[in-house]
Amino acid sequence: MYDPKGNGKEKSVNAVQFTELEPPNHLRGIVHRYLELRTDGALAEDYRFHALPDACTYVVFDQLDRQIAGVSKLRATSEEFNLGKSFHFLNIRFLPGVWQGALDQVSYSIVDTPYTGDLPLLKVNQGLADVEFVNSPALLSALVEDLITRKLVAPNLVTEKIFQHLDDIHTVADMAEIANLSARQLQRTLKRTTGFAPHDFLKVLRLQQTLNGKDIWSYADQSHFIHSFRKATGYTPGKYARKFDV
Repeated sequence: MYDPKGNGKEKSVNAVQFTELEPPNHLRGIVHRYLELRTDGALAEDYRFHALPDACTYVVFDQLDRQIAGVSKLRATSEEFNLGKSFHFLNIRFLPGVWQGALDQVSYSIVDTPYTGDLPLLKVNQGLADVEFVNSPALLSALVEDLITRKLVAPNLVTEKIFQHLDDIHTVADMAEIANLSARQLQRTLKRTTGFAPHDFLKVLRLQQTLNGKDIWSYADQSHFIHSFRKATGYTPGKYARKFDV
């Protein structure tokens, strides 16, 4: 199964906490994890958050400003955001392809403006003020169930097939065959449900598997792997391992 690693945490900054919680069983085909990213007090310097490439969609809640929330996703290359000296975010990380809403509802970066849409994100954010993160899944799961009712999220049978056969996929053609789609159908489906073209989706899957320590992807040679990793993250694998925990 696809197990995305969304955060490269600097090893030198111990006061930043990154915590994950599992969703309930009935939502595991839709939600990957519930996440908390926070500081313990104020940092001496601004924190540069290194967001790794993944194909997930997120719902983001700013716990320091209850008016800020939204739906966000990342690109096929890593991004760095200046989060300042103090921050506290809770996120829902959806599996790739399950977001069914219009892509214009999704911002391609961290959410940093007051939410003005018609989803109950601000109501949920207010409710989160009264619970510790360990007790937040009940509120977050209720929001996911509401999004299911609104038909904004749903299991994606195409990406599910791809994840179930990751070991057998080495090319876009392999991906199309496993999904039982033509190349054109795969292009349309992935672009509509993930925002990625098949080639970029495959690059993200490859990178995430290497971050999981699984050597199942066939790169042409070591130099090709290093070049691809550096293009996606901005670091060689060795420099990345020395600088970040995943």
